[in-house]
Amino acid sequence: MVILLIGLGLFLGVHSIRVFAEDSRTAFITKYGQGVYKSLYTLLALAGFGLIIWGYSLSRVSTPELWWPAVWLRHMAALLMVFSMVFLVSAYVPGNRIKAAVGHPMLISVKIWSIAHLLTNGRLADMLLFGTFLVWAVLAFRAARQRDRLANLRYPIKGWPVDTLTVLLGLSLWGIFAFYLHAWLIGVRPF
Repeated sequence: MVILLIGLGLFLGVHSIRVFAEDSRTAFITKYGQGVYKSLYTLLALAGFGLIIWGYSLSRVSTPELWWPAVWLRHMAALLMVFSMVFLVSAYVPGNRIKAAVGHPMLISVKIWSIAHLLTNGRLADMLLFGTFLVWAVLAFRAARQRDRLANLRYPIKGWPVDTLTVLLGLSLWGIFAFYLHAWLIGVRPF
C-alpha cells in the first residue's frame, strides 16, 4: 500500500502544480526554461505512474474488501466508460463542441472513470486509487476553469464533422479497450 501511496502522491502532485503552485511553476520555467520543466515533469509523472501500477498490483488482492458491488453495477460502469472515452478523445481532437463547452474534457473523463471504477470495485486499494483520482480531478477541473475565466479563454468550434469524428473515435476507443485492452493490460475482463 505504501508504494501505491507514493505513486499517487508523485503522479498527482506533479499534475497538481498548476492547481497549487502556478507562481512557482512560472518562476521555474523562467529560470530554467520550458524544456527542463517538461523533462522533469515527464520523468516524475512516469515514475509516479509506474509506482501506481506496481503498488496497485501488489495491494489490490491483499487489501480488505470494504463492500461487494452488485453485478448490475458492471453495466452502469460500462455505460459510464462510454462517456469517459468520448470526453477523453475530445481533449485531443481540436475544434470539437465538447471541448468548447467544458474546456477540460480530460478532467471530466477522469471523474467519470473514477466513479465508474468506484461503483464496481470494493477493495480498500480501489477506494484509495479511484477515490484519490476523483478528488484530484474535481480540484484540478475547478482550478483549470478558473484560469480559463481569468484569461477569457474560448475554445474554437470547427463544426459537426469534427464533433461526429470525436464521438466515433471515443466509441471506438471504448470498444477496443472494453473488449480487448482492459483484459490484456489490467487482467480483468469487463464483460
